[in-house]
Amino acid sequence: MPRPPFDWIDEQARLRADAGLTRVLRPRAARTTLLDLAGNDYLGLSRHPEVTAAAAEAAGSWGAGATGSRLVTGSTELHGDLERELAAFCGAEAALVFSSGYAANLAAVTALAPHGTLLVSDAANHASLIDGCRLARAAVQVTPHAEPEAVRKALGTHHGPALAVTDSVFSVDGDAAPLAALAAVCRQRGAGLLVDDAHGFGVLGEGGRGAVAAAGLAGAADTVTTVTLSKSLGSQGGAVLGPAPVIAHLVNAARTFIFDTGLAPAAAGAALAALRLLRREPGRPALARAAAARLYEGLTAVGLRGTRPDAAVVSVHAPSPETAVDWAEACRSAGLLVGCFRPPSVPDGISRLRLTARADLTRNQLDRALDTIIRTAPDLADTAHNA
Repeated sequence: MPRPPFDWIDEQARLRADAGLTRVLRPRAARTTLLDLAGNDYLGLSRHPEVTAAAAEAAGSWGAGATGSRLVTGSTELHGDLERELAAFCGAEAALVFSSGYAANLAAVTALAPHGTLLVSDAANHASLIDGCRLARAAVQVTPHAEPEAVRKALGTHHGPALAVTDSVFSVDGDAAPLAALAAVCRQRGAGLLVDDAHGFGVLGEGGRGAVAAAGLAGAADTVTTVTLSKSLGSQGGAVLGPAPVIAHLVNAARTFIFDTGLAPAAAGAALAALRLLRREPGRPALARAAAARLYEGLTAVGLRGTRPDAAVVSVHAPSPETAVDWAEACRSAGLLVGCFRPPSVPDGISRLRLTARADLTRNQLDRALDTIIRTAPDLADTAHNA
């Protein structure tokens, strides 16, 4: 008798458990007393009355789902309005909305890197960019994290179309890519630049226009940007922004656009309302950055280690995966929800607590979070030593 076809899964589960890397789903209640520093609602808009009302109105008008792909029945007037206003806000010629940020990144990388292209990818890029590189019919070179000179050398090895791919703000440590320097290197070599601005959009740049705009690259003919609607805009979905010919190409060539059901009208309506609210309240991004700085300063003052945040993500190093899990659970028991990042989600192998600051956090809430993290921390000397 042959072995059952999925017998190997039990061994994989055992290895994960032995390494302290088992992941489980923990559904959250609609209302909770936990202070949330784990979600990516940077501007505090996911429960804003205007945003939730817009979602409800869109569902009532257009239905619960988009009913089909964008090229069939999945494009509503809301999708068009959202694309136009996103492009105008970020200074791009055009935008295209996808069902998720992951789908947007897969689309941008694969459609803009046909056979014969060189993709140069930062070692700390998000999984969606990495997967896009794997799926593309292009050669791929991975360069050391945030090193424009390494990108220049990689581009110098290739004679033909090339595209450098990077996060703007890296999701693990919250550090920013040197976008202006990367753009200069790409222009010297005639390469394009693709920037995933998921963690910069809504937090960096004038009024939250993003890291690409802050680097002076808004509207550049050689730069394409992806954003999510699920972080600063508190909704769901993603978008690609760039030159109009690039966006038209994606409509015709991006498989995650052509063959995926369109973003639900409720999510499109919520994102559009959040974007309009951000335009009216341009001070929200600075509040999120200030909250992140307060968390970082309070934690490092007692000897904890992490990377200085360039946006709203704060990481705190832990001695081991098991310690990180125990630490996060201790915080939860004390009423604080934090993220817990462990291998293989972290490229450097260092486990972390990952904190996300929000524009609507009060000083008392920040003080409470600091007290909880410090009070539940493993031995500070061990934490600093292993960082």
